[in-house]
Amino acid sequence: MSDFDFESFITDIPDYPEPGVVFKDITPLFADANAMRQTVLAIADHFRDTGITKVVGPEARGFMIGVPVAMELGAGFIPARKPGKLPRETYSVSYELEYGSDTLEIHRDAIEPGDRILIVDDLIATGGTAAATGKLIQEVGGELVGYACILELTFLNPRDVLATSGDQELFSLVKVG
Repeated sequence: MSDFDFESFITDIPDYPEPGVVFKDITPLFADANAMRQTVLAIADHFRDTGITKVVGPEARGFMIGVPVAMELGAGFIPARKPGKLPRETYSVSYELEYGSDTLEIHRDAIEPGDRILIVDDLIATGGTAAATGKLIQEVGGELVGYACILELTFLNPRDVLATSGDQELFSLVKVG
């Protein structure tokens, strides 16, 4: 793993979006060219020899990190979008969140037999979005290799939720306990 100090580029914003919450702002990491490059390389290097053919990024911040990781791996990129945002036939998955439910969709022709998939997002909190995306990938015939994120909120136990879709690895650059 890289010895780059990713955490120094994450800013704590107290009482946002509501009192008592400490928001972890990763936009300074994106704004710094070297920090962004180190982020992409650290994730790509970790999965470089696993035969990834496609990277899936959940809307919307998963796009921001997933696309450059896919490019670095020489893989395609699949956006997992909110309902109604993709123009062709889709597969969808609905899942529960701590504050309600949500749905993500991917194009029906996005995954081909034999595709080895990496799910990349900026943050994994409860693991609900990532686990639902992983289950969808597997249901449509993709081989889920693992999950990667910049920031993992370990105190929310996302690995327990991810384990419901298999024993794939979660690789995170920064863990907040």
